[in-house]
Amino acid sequence: MTKIGEIFRIPPDCGAEDAQRGFSAMARAMAPSSILTIANEIRELKEAGVAVADMTVGDFSPEQFPIPARLRELVEEELKAGRTNYPPSQGEKALREAVRAHVLETQDIDYPLDGIVIVGGGRPALYSVYRVLLDPGELVLFPVPSWNNNNFAEVCQVRTRAVLARPEDAFQPTAAMLAPHVREARLIVLNSPQNPSGGVMRRAEMEAFGRLLVAENARRAETGERPLYLMFDQIYQGLVFPGHEHFSPVQLVPECAPWVLHVDGISKNYCATGLRCGWLVGPPAIVRKVTALLTHVGAWAPRPVQTATARFLRERSVLTAWQQNVTTRVRERLDALHEVMQTLRSEGFPVDAIEPQGAIYMSVRFQLAGRRTAGGRVLAGGEATRAWLLRESSFALVPFSAFGVAPEDEDGWFRASVGAVSVQDVRDALPRLRRALSSLLPA
Repeated sequence: MTKIGEIFRIPPDCGAEDAQRGFSAMARAMAPSSILTIANEIRELKEAGVAVADMTVGDFSPEQFPIPARLRELVEEELKAGRTNYPPSQGEKALREAVRAHVLETQDIDYPLDGIVIVGGGRPALYSVYRVLLDPGELVLFPVPSWNNNNFAEVCQVRTRAVLARPEDAFQPTAAMLAPHVREARLIVLNSPQNPSGGVMRRAEMEAFGRLLVAENARRAETGERPLYLMFDQIYQGLVFPGHEHFSPVQLVPECAPWVLHVDGISKNYCATGLRCGWLVGPPAIVRKVTALLTHVGAWAPRPVQTATARFLRERSVLTAWQQNVTTRVRERLDALHEVMQTLRSEGFPVDAIEPQGAIYMSVRFQLAGRRTAGGRVLAGGEATRAWLLRESSFALVPFSAFGVAPEDEDGWFRASVGAVSVQDVRDALPRLRRALSSLLPA
């Protein structure tokens, strides 16, 4: 430390050596986000004045997708009314009642009020389920690609089994794929519409998962084993495109309700990621434990956002009009991206994409492994391809390896997100991609 006058300046490496010996096992196991590393590269390019088609962020740019005007008005009203103190630990009763009515309206399921807790976005709900249901070393089962399960597993020190999904299923799992592994598992995690693939699970498969859960827990009841639970992340449920439908396993197989936890919120359906308001809906006994955990963590949604959202969810005509509008705007961007990819494919380039189904994502494919750049460098796999695409065409994607897929299984697949780009941004990328792809040499 250096003293300058009366000020002590702390050096950037202060405590670094001791920290390596002082970290907990959890902290040592925790890996940094590879998506944030990519974001830093993109930020540097933008600061240098490069126009980047940034399809890496699982977020909505307020310039492209501002929150609903009515929700903004309601938040401002609640702030002016002085509702800025702590909310109740389980969430504002008015919002829990509004969520209950919303679930009944959209999914024909009537949960008791004690089965609903309000949290600071979807992420704390997902993490809380891991914490209250799993002991270290127990097994979590999920398909890959999937969002953040590997990171939650590291923090909670549980085992994982990732089952690789198939492009022909839009990277959504089938019950038959996961069924051989359920006897060892304590928790299954599903997400539809899905981050990162944009796939929507078919009704028959969602029903099959509900029946699988019922059958396995009937077996466990006889043997005295601990139950198997299913955490269902449906945060993108409002962003589903024509030809596809969203269902909950409980909606199709009500008997599975004792073992299903639903995660939802305003982040994605209403482009309100920064307002941090989500909810967990499920068996009241589990929800009460999550509420108790959150009282120690303090991961509550801000009170003025809760009270505003309670009012917003009651305005059904406003919700319907908003959902139609935002779904159309998201679909326009995804359609433009699909058109770009198919144009390149028709020109003979080794690229492809899965037609949009839901959410703000598309699975795109650049099968460039083994190709050589004009400078003679071999593109060895997904990460090398990602960096090359960004450098040579200002086209920013996230490889499936960031979502739990082993590098050897990526096969050229990437996530593209359209929450921060315009239709024109997408179309402007076509000549840049064509020029860059044309420069590559055969392996």
